[in-house]
Amino acid sequence: MGFTHATSGTAAWFAVTAALPAFGTGIAPLEPAGVLAGAMVCAGAALLPDADHRSATIAHSVPVLGPLITDAIGDASGGHRHGAHTLLAAGLVTAGAVALGRWRMDLPLLGDSPVGPAVATVALITFAVKARDLVRHWRTAWALGLLAALLVLVYAADTAVWFPLAVGIGYVAHLAGDALTVGGIPGLLWPIRVRPPSWWRRTDVLNDLWKPNGYIALPLLGNAGSIREYVAAIALGVYCTYGLVEVGMRLLGGLPILAAAAP
Repeated sequence: MGFTHATSGTAAWFAVTAALPAFGTGIAPLEPAGVLAGAMVCAGAALLPDADHRSATIAHSVPVLGPLITDAIGDASGGHRHGAHTLLAAGLVTAGAVALGRWRMDLPLLGDSPVGPAVATVALITFAVKARDLVRHWRTAWALGLLAALLVLVYAADTAVWFPLAVGIGYVAHLAGDALTVGGIPGLLWPIRVRPPSWWRRTDVLNDLWKPNGYIALPLLGNAGSIREYVAAIALGVYCTYGLVEVGMRLLGGLPILAAAAP
């Protein structure tokens, strides 16, 4: 579900980049501004694989054009949970994010600015906000996307580092989430489809992990939209709140006015 994907993307981002006390890996720690900007982008990027499905949250982002785009992506990738739900697609999208992360322009008043990440942020934040049902109307979601893009232009440095990282983590988080459902995702060698041997297909449990059609799954969450998924989403939401508060306090503590007022 869109909400769970957006939340899992944010949670994965905090775990990797925020160096949270006791509950973070700190594998790639960033400055607080980059962490917060990346969290928004990562949440939106976690919805990108479902651009192959006209019923997904991302399909309704723009009237008329949204369904047309998702239909085209679905046709090109072979349908829902096919080509767009593979590590190959994750690699291609991340490579595109690397290119966007390096697109900068000299803007009036702002000077040298990360235009590529800002443009992409508009769409990704819009998807994330609407997927979480934080706003009722799409026009409000797009307005928030534009505001987030402005913040990226002004405050978020090192976009060439955090932006492609956020897109890649969000995309892979989506694939991991789908792999935890009954449907699973295509095998790692897609477009080559490797099917299990006949004895594997006849063996209970094993045929749920490596399916007769070649898909792989670890269906701990059951079907999409199950109670187990909602419980997982709540747990991830609590973790995201912890990460947001921790990084927010770190950011506020680093502001010049607050730092001067501190004892």
